[in-house]
Amino acid sequence: MTDPVPPSGSPDKEPATPSQAEQAALDNTGRAEQAATGKAGQTHKPSLGQAFLDNLWAANTFTVTLLSLVLAMVVGAILMIVSDPDVLATYSYITARPSDAIEASWALVSDAYANMFKGAVFDPDAVGFQAAMSPISETLTYTAPLVFTGLSVALAFRGGMFNIGAQGQATMGVIMAALAGFLLPLPPGVHLVVAVLAGALGGAIWGFIPGILKARTGAHEVINTIMLNYVALYFLTWLIIQNGIQDPNRTDAISRSVDASAQLPRLFGDGLRAHSGIILAMLATAAVAWLLNRSTLGFELRAVGANPDAARTAGISVTRTYVLTMVFAGMLAGLGGSNMVLGSTATALTPLVVAQIGFDGILVALLGRVKPWGVALAALLFGALQAGGNRMQSYAGISLELGTVLQALIVIFIAAPALVKAIFQLRAARAARLQTSLAKGW
Repeated sequence: MTDPVPPSGSPDKEPATPSQAEQAALDNTGRAEQAATGKAGQTHKPSLGQAFLDNLWAANTFTVTLLSLVLAMVVGAILMIVSDPDVLATYSYITARPSDAIEASWALVSDAYANMFKGAVFDPDAVGFQAAMSPISETLTYTAPLVFTGLSVALAFRGGMFNIGAQGQATMGVIMAALAGFLLPLPPGVHLVVAVLAGALGGAIWGFIPGILKARTGAHEVINTIMLNYVALYFLTWLIIQNGIQDPNRTDAISRSVDASAQLPRLFGDGLRAHSGIILAMLATAAVAWLLNRSTLGFELRAVGANPDAARTAGISVTRTYVLTMVFAGMLAGLGGSNMVLGSTATALTPLVVAQIGFDGILVALLGRVKPWGVALAALLFGALQAGGNRMQSYAGISLELGTVLQALIVIFIAAPALVKAIFQLRAARAARLQTSLAKGW
């Protein structure tokens, strides 16, 4: 009769004796106790301060962005020193008197960055309300249009498209806003609303063209938007010198001035340039954030941006989403352009009235990681760099182009998080990794 309980031990060896089985059980118990003791000994809760420092010095978005700014400032300081012949001369005898080189370098760099701060944020030596608010006013003036163009590029990114045409869309926006501003005889208030809406309409039309071409024919939006930038620019140049548009008292390429009834109100009085366009920019940021995160259209937009084939299989109209995405992107860029002529930057059309806000919007979108509120903060930073760069040039004698170099360096380091992590030996963040896909909203 077969024993129902098989003997313990390996089937390839002899069955274990009772003494061997007892010894194996004791060994297993000892190992279990040691493991439990080791786990208990390793259980150590870090203090709140230590946990904060550990999380701070990790490869999260805030830390990488902050350290990218530090690296950009350091490289910018080196460029200042190298480009200044007087400071550079002190390095020829640095082995004999190193203090001269150190003091000259520190004086140059500290004076430059101090003037940048005074021109962008606050001047401690300012006397009176107007002088004290002037730096903030200049920063907000430069920030407002960049918020709109940055949102335009970011929204297209989230929809899986690369909108290089924010410059052209802003150009059409500034044209339509200016025409409504000096051709339509409307009462105050109504005139401003109509001019702003006209700017949004001009940008929306210019965004619709590459959107419908992408949706219907598959034409790449990068090529289309780049070409439309040139079309918009040359259309502006031609339009300015036409009868009824050109200023009758001028012979150069400049249009009539926008009526006062169509200009955006100043925030801090007539003596400062900041206008209510920055309020519209914050409202637009909140609207885009709601659109992307709370609306059905925003979900469809993100789904198409992540995987058009899967979105089409799920019943989402990819064609409709492409068109609407570019229309909304163009509308935002058009609002940015309207700020340039309805605000305090200019009151008339010129060939350079839009400046580079469309191309700068690409940098702002990248720096803000194509998220609405991140874009707003990035635009504020770029506005501060531009406002501070003006004072840095005037008071410290530093080239204005250095501000542009700083912007480029910041974007380079932001776009290369692996480089920043390697330089500062950052740990991997526990909560989430830095994503590199723009379409997924990294």
